Amino acid sequence: MAALDLFGRRWSLRILWELRDGPLGFRPLQKRCDDMSSSVMRQRLTELHDALVVHQLPDSRYELTPLGREAYEALRPLVHWADHWAAVLETGPAGTPAAGLPKPVSRPDTAGRD
Repeated sequence: MAALDLFGRRWSLRILWELRDGPLGFRPLQKRCDDMSSSVMRQRLTELHDALVVHQLPDSRYELTPLGREAYEALRPLVHWADHWAAVLETGPAGTPAAGLPKPVSRPDTAGRD
């Protein structure tokens, strides 16, 4: 499936996620993506652009296309599941401390977005 190939590449979903609130320039987007290398960023942006998910504005900022916005909307249930999963990892399945389970990865800037 082409979508899994595209979004399964490292950083592709992160770029989609970071563009959810509007256009960003290359450097601000790179910062939001934990300073990924410039070459990988350019490669992923090119792939997302070729797939009609991301568009480059005349001022050089990047934004989601309507298809990109739909892809983000399709991810929202996964975000809700991830929040639930993080809570289970934090407290354990029966509300007891989760001994031996991995700690959830914190996701900054997600409160109140969904």
